[in-house]
Amino acid sequence: MSALMEPGDVHTIAPEMPAMFDGMKLAAIATVLYFLVRCLNLKSPTAPPDITYRDTPLNRYVLKSCPILTKEYEPPLLWGKSGHLQTALYGKMGRVSSPNPCGVRKYLLMQDGATATFDLFESLGDHRTGDDITMVICPGIGNHSEKHYIRTFVNHSQRQGYRCAVLNHLGSLPNIELTSPRMFTYGCTWEFAAMVGSIKGAFPQTLLIVVGFSLGGNIVCKFLGENRINQERVLCCVSVCQGYSALRAQKTFLQWDQCRRLYNFLMADNMKKIILSHRGSLFGMNSSKMEDADLSRLYTATSLMQIDDNIMRKFHGHDTLKEYYEKESCVHYIHNINVPLLLVNSSDDPLVHRSLLTIPRTLAEKKPNVIFALTLHGGHLGFFEGAVLFPQPLTWMDKVIVGYANAICRWERHRPPCLRTRRGLCSQADGTPSL
Repeated sequence: MSALMEPGDVHTIAPEMPAMFDGMKLAAIATVLYFLVRCLNLKSPTAPPDITYRDTPLNRYVLKSCPILTKEYEPPLLWGKSGHLQTALYGKMGRVSSPNPCGVRKYLLMQDGATATFDLFESLGDHRTGDDITMVICPGIGNHSEKHYIRTFVNHSQRQGYRCAVLNHLGSLPNIELTSPRMFTYGCTWEFAAMVGSIKGAFPQTLLIVVGFSLGGNIVCKFLGENRINQERVLCCVSVCQGYSALRAQKTFLQWDQCRRLYNFLMADNMKKIILSHRGSLFGMNSSKMEDADLSRLYTATSLMQIDDNIMRKFHGHDTLKEYYEKESCVHYIHNINVPLLLVNSSDDPLVHRSLLTIPRTLAEKKPNVIFALTLHGGHLGFFEGAVLFPQPLTWMDKVIVGYANAICRWERHRPPCLRTRRGLCSQADGTPSL
């Protein structure tokens, strides 16, 4: 057959084939790079947080004394501008290198027979103001003091002279059995109030910094706004990545925008595991409000709303899901907070829809004690910092909370004695007491 072929025939097509394949390879590489740039949001610029606040002496002092709030937040170049990757990495590994602070677990018996627990971590040195100050910390949904992001924050705070008390959400610790047919809910403040009361009793001279992450942010803001007595001896409050209104958030959680429906499914699956790990306590006790039908519906639930409707609202006797979300959301209480309040959210948080951010922005525009900081990047509780690929052990979030707390402590230290928080007065940001 080779004898029938002309010598020129061999060379007419062959040189074109490699060129065509090279073109296909380049096109494939270009396509991959395009999607990487789009998915990783690489073209997005870095910028300082968008700060909403009223021009008051306190706010000017805070922004000057806590410069991290006004400087550019720079996430890792290759992946840090993706809210999904920030959120996923936080959820999967928590933090880069997690310290293991040494604490003591405390047990508190509640009126309904439930046993609340919190972990107490002493400071690793004196606070720079010389005062005794305790951070009372409420973690995110289903979280506790053993989570990596909590450990990292606690260790950083201890080194800055803060004692830390971390609430373990009721039912979140796998090795602690429930002693009543109830577990944590979206806005129940009973356990957090018990922890704060215990700290105030054990340390009569201590002042409090209140910190809440995600769901914990809703709980701490609701706690402070429920009763003005709860604000006594509180220097300030910081809430990070909360959604403010569960009723408004539930509609956004059913949307596929930013894969929110997928996150909803994953969080619902995690809630299922927590509830089922305590099924004997929740469904087996005589005083339980749960029935076998509720357990069957739990197995088939694919969203947090279904779990909230079939299980969670019944712990506190709410008749409807709407009533549960209305009464458990801090949006109805947060305007009652008079102590300095820092609210932090991220624009690319896949769990908190941008429409919910009108709540903190409006609050900061109206109330002189509120600062609202909105970052371009950070995801949900991510806020990793770094150069190109590898993030730093401490996150922007860790530094901001401690930096803000330090500024408030210095401000408090220089106020007239009659207006200081240790006297039990809750004052406005301009220094006038709110009696």
